[in-house]
Amino acid sequence: MTLSSAEIWLVIVGLGLGSFLLRFSFLGIIGNRDLPEWLLRHLRYTAVAVMPGMITPMILFPAATGGQFDLVRMGAAIATIAISLWTRNATLTIFGGAGVLLALHFLIAA
Repeated sequence: MTLSSAEIWLVIVGLGLGSFLLRFSFLGIIGNRDLPEWLLRHLRYTAVAVMPGMITPMILFPAATGGQFDLVRMGAAIATIAISLWTRNATLTIFGGAGVLLALHFLIAA
């Protein structure tokens, strides 16, 4: 499917306008008011909800292997979860997961 230049610009402008309206509806309209406690409580979990949605496809269907299951990435993900539950420290979790990924890459993939 080939899009013309005008159609591409229409999509870009439409997405930009949609993004602006979503942000403005939250920040522009109610930005100077205090938010209810129940909403603030839910907003605390936004990053916790978004991160797994972004990371899970990279573990289950990695582009580096053409979408095939990869034992190295799955092992690193399991180790990262274990480190997180054991230490409760985000920095150790990040570096520990990266270290396990690197180690498994050289041990298994080599």
